[in-house]
Amino acid sequence: MIIRAATDEDWPRIWPFFAAIVDAGETYAFPTDLTLDTARPWWMEQPPGLTVVAVEGDVVLGSAKMGPNRPARGSHVSTASFMVDPAAQGKGVGRALGTYVVEWARAAGYRSMQFNAVVETNVAAVALWQALGFEILTTVPEAFDHPTQGLVGLHVMFQRL
Repeated sequence: MIIRAATDEDWPRIWPFFAAIVDAGETYAFPTDLTLDTARPWWMEQPPGLTVVAVEGDVVLGSAKMGPNRPARGSHVSTASFMVDPAAQGKGVGRALGTYVVEWARAAGYRSMQFNAVVETNVAAVALWQALGFEILTTVPEAFDHPTQGLVGLHVMFQRL
């Protein structure tokens, strides 16, 4: 598996699993009426941010986007989001992307990384982020409307770099 910067040609290969994950409604609060074209700006970051893909040959296994959490006086804190193709889950893609993103943020001079909205029922992601050194600072109760579990909390997770 190789992790590299995403190109314009990668977006049509990210889109199928992006759409499936958003449509499932379990982890992201993105609009549900997105198309290939309208979804692109939600995922493909512009500088100073970056979007990467994890690939095996020509197959995109997953993707991450990263950059400053806030502009100006908040730009020393980074943030990131991750999606792994459901067909590639359980193969270490999320861990590889998470490790890459933390190392990227550290090398770019960010002081810390904050995840603003990790759905508390996404136990695999929560466990992975904790294994990579993140802590749960707080949980905003009933902040996410899960399709099967109703209103659940969103964790704010943090790591000093």
